Amino acid sequence: MRMRQWSRDLGMGFKFAFTGGREGWGRALLTAVGVGLGVALLLLTTAIPNALQARSDREYARTDITYGSERIPRADNTLLVARADTEYRGRDVRGRQLEREGARAPLPPGVGKFPAPGEMVVSPALEELLKSRDGKLLRERLPYRITGTIGESGLIGSAELAFYTGADGLAPKVNGSAVTRIDTFQPELAPPERMDPVLLLLVLVVFVVLLMPVGVFIAAAVRFGGERRDRRLAALRLVGSDSRMTRRIAAGEALAGAMLGLVFGTGFFLIGRQVAGSVELFDISVFPSYLNPTPTLALLVAIAVPAAAVGVTLLALRGVVIEPLGVVRTARPARRRLWWRLLLPLAGLGLLFPMVGQGRANGDFNQYMVTAGVILLLVGITALLPWIVEAVVARLGSGGVAWQLAVRRLQLSSGTAARMVNGIAVAVAGAIALQMLFSGVSSDYTKDSGQDLSRAQMTVRLPREVPLAEADRQLKQTEGVRHTLALSDGWVADRRKDPENAANLTVGDCAALREVARLPSCRDGDVFTVQNDEYDTATPKLGKPGRTIYLDPSYTDAPGKEVVWTVPQSIREATKGKDPTGRPRGGILATPGALPAKAAPALTSGVYIGLDSSEPDVVEYVRNTAARLDPLADSTTMTATEQSRRYASIRTGLFVGAACVLFLIGASLLVSQLEQLRERKKLLSALVAFGTRRRTLSLSVLWQTAIPIALGLALASAVGLTLGAVLLTMTSTPVRVDWPSVLAMTGIGAGVVLVVTLFSLPPLLRLMRPEGLRTE
Repeated sequence: MRMRQWSRDLGMGFKFAFTGGREGWGRALLTAVGVGLGVALLLLTTAIPNALQARSDREYARTDITYGSERIPRADNTLLVARADTEYRGRDVRGRQLEREGARAPLPPGVGKFPAPGEMVVSPALEELLKSRDGKLLRERLPYRITGTIGESGLIGSAELAFYTGADGLAPKVNGSAVTRIDTFQPELAPPERMDPVLLLLVLVVFVVLLMPVGVFIAAAVRFGGERRDRRLAALRLVGSDSRMTRRIAAGEALAGAMLGLVFGTGFFLIGRQVAGSVELFDISVFPSYLNPTPTLALLVAIAVPAAAVGVTLLALRGVVIEPLGVVRTARPARRRLWWRLLLPLAGLGLLFPMVGQGRANGDFNQYMVTAGVILLLVGITALLPWIVEAVVARLGSGGVAWQLAVRRLQLSSGTAARMVNGIAVAVAGAIALQMLFSGVSSDYTKDSGQDLSRAQMTVRLPREVPLAEADRQLKQTEGVRHTLALSDGWVADRRKDPENAANLTVGDCAALREVARLPSCRDGDVFTVQNDEYDTATPKLGKPGRTIYLDPSYTDAPGKEVVWTVPQSIREATKGKDPTGRPRGGILATPGALPAKAAPALTSGVYIGLDSSEPDVVEYVRNTAARLDPLADSTTMTATEQSRRYASIRTGLFVGAACVLFLIGASLLVSQLEQLRERKKLLSALVAFGTRRRTLSLSVLWQTAIPIALGLALASAVGLTLGAVLLTMTSTPVRVDWPSVLAMTGIGAGVVLVVTLFSLPPLLRLMRPEGLRTE
């Protein structure tokens, strides 16, 4: 019987939402848009695991170079693959050279036919770039004829730049790293590494912080039009419904808006899914097919959102007395109590406190306690903010007309103002905490590369077939290059095969060798020994005058050139130094004239390049020169620091998610602001009719937004700093406040509100007309 009564009352409210004329439809649509935006972001979030897995599967399906030691013999089903990756204006370009050795050689995923030498197949994004004006320098680097397009199955994202080109003569270059022989594109890979506990904590906190504002906005959206709804409910009381029935009817109205919001959210998600296929954020792109929500999580969203709409409405009406002659809310409400509002953040701190000092040495953090603790702290903002707004506005003094209008409005409906700000406050608090955590642990995942950027800013590693002298000459003549340092590297050993003693060999002219060691004197034909450290026993043994040693010795799993060389009698000692990459140069140092003629193929050459920073495209010019020397030349930009790839990917994920949440915040705030203006349409029209200036009313609306926002951001800063400090102590990291980042997060929150306020001014000016007093 009770279920029947509930269903009947909810159904009546559902019907009122769509049959209440323009006012009912207006409220339902506003609620649906607000809820729909939140639902769309929730569906997007539930699709992220699938998207990440799809990108990983695509990457695995096209894996070709595994850097393994196992050598595959030539057969009818083998394929030679050479890595020809490059970079163009900060964007990675994945490149491969292909040479099939038999009729059954495996085709890369997404490629329908092997390109011939001089031809290439490209990704759609790369084809578009090459045909554009911005791709001029890249076209010079890839002078191949485009004969096809890589299909979606061969790409990890819609904006990925990738190409396959045909090649010839790769067999002598096979080394298992830059050039390899394969018979399948799905090799056995090593099991994934266990993730660092601190990185797991970062992932957990990122997800909670990004999803919490979404839940807050959905809860606020189902309460749009609350004042008009309560007046309608008073009319229902007048015709005989009791208070419980009235609340159930109100819940039914909210349920209707939430259900319509699910429809809108699905539509927004499908639109966003298609748009995502043409957007690249922080070098991350996806195909629309990647964004398929997990069915279980999507079903959970479909159940949770309507249930939350009903629950929030019933909870909100517990403190409202709806009588036949009006709603008690229009009178001065009872003062809010503080004690229970403090329990939420205190409970959150209580859950996090047992993990303080745990660090990464004591296993993973308890995921449930971390999630619940962070949620309670952030939910505490939504509980504390209404009390703070009410307490502050009650004490605000007199001022101008605009100020008085704003303050009086806030005193009458501080709860509505706080609800509007809750989402942005939660987002800012979470962002501050995350920024503190990322800043605190960044030093653990970022290390000094040791590279000396004052000596060189790029390196070009050359295949053995490229003469070093010619490469150095062409690179020196490249536009924007100031100076070069050309060196060759190799190994010398005491035996041809599987030697017991081996040492580094560095070859260069006297000027180059002086850059990496302190030499007594030097001329072409000289040889020097440089002992790496006290434990280096190989160099003294190999560097004896007259001894026979071998360049590029062979090992069981790696054949070498095995060039015989007799150490000159004039060999001398030198003092160890470092090259521009920070690598110590020990072992044997030799000038070209001291080596046999057959030594060149046994050495790997590299050129360190100093650049003119005033030339904007100097890096691209160097890469183009290197590609002309050999398409497999590896050009690298030197950096002062190196960052963990996993840490960088988590940070990138945070930026992408934060961009989506900021969009939701702005859109939801705008919808909320428009709903508030619609509620006050007659009041604004009446004030204008009595002679109030539009400027005064506009300022009053601005103050009504600015005061709660200021209080919300202050509370968000306090909670964010507290949460950030707790998370840092959990990771055993010294607590430091990155004040510029805190101010930046707060400023972004205030900036979003300012933009929303500016967008709401045109509708406000349209509402401020005496014609708004007309009624039917």
